[in-house]
Amino acid sequence: MDPIRFRLRIFLILLLGIVMVGTAGFMAIEGFSLADAFYFTMVTITTVGYGDIHPATQTGKMLSILLIVTGVGTFLGVVANATESLLNKREKQIRTEKLNMVTGLFFSEAGSDLLAYFSQSDPNLEILQRELIIRSDWSDRDFLGLEKRVEKYEYAVDITKTDLEGLRSFLEAKSVLLLRLLENPVLLEHEAFTELLRAVFHLKEELASRKDLSQLPDTDYAHLAGDIKRAYGLLGRQWVYYMKHLKTNYPYLFSLAMRTNPFDKDASPIVG
Repeated sequence: MDPIRFRLRIFLILLLGIVMVGTAGFMAIEGFSLADAFYFTMVTITTVGYGDIHPATQTGKMLSILLIVTGVGTFLGVVANATESLLNKREKQIRTEKLNMVTGLFFSEAGSDLLAYFSQSDPNLEILQRELIIRSDWSDRDFLGLEKRVEKYEYAVDITKTDLEGLRSFLEAKSVLLLRLLENPVLLEHEAFTELLRAVFHLKEELASRKDLSQLPDTDYAHLAGDIKRAYGLLGRQWVYYMKHLKTNYPYLFSLAMRTNPFDKDASPIVG
């Protein structure tokens, strides 16, 4: 649980207990009605001050002092933690929006094209294509079901069908973009996306370190296939989350992303 929310809950429980004790005490000691006792307890705790109601007995005054000592701090604790919780929630929303902007930049500049590269060498591509044809009328429930299916999908790579030279050139052209994204502090909030970027960057380095990609031993091709498979699986899952975000928050961007779906053989940016 969020520590701020936990502290707020504790303070609220303490405040409720103090109010109940104070109300019951004034009813028993001063003979106040329930309404007057509750009112008197609240104005004491909130330091508003007494008005037409005040304790008449020594015991009542001692109870008032006790409420001031314990209740004021507790009340201020509730106010402080509630305020901090609201500010943190707003800050988290801002960070999430910045993260979504970074994710959007990645997919518009590189992610979607990488999916096209990776999926071309997937021997089970037809299965994935049927799953990832996203429609404009999808609900959150549809996306949730897709997320579960994509998590279970067995990503595979046939290295003989992979355009390694083309993939290397593409990743080299995106080197600056990948470095800037990895340096972005916002990514600290999204471990899964950071893992994806690291996998893609590692694949770029693996390809760049080999002079001739057409003359490699089978063991090395198997190693490269494993690197591609890792990036492919992470990329597919993040793409689904990205599409869901666009559908919920940016319908116009979702429309273009849906029309350029890398898994849709009939995809076209032209609105027909």
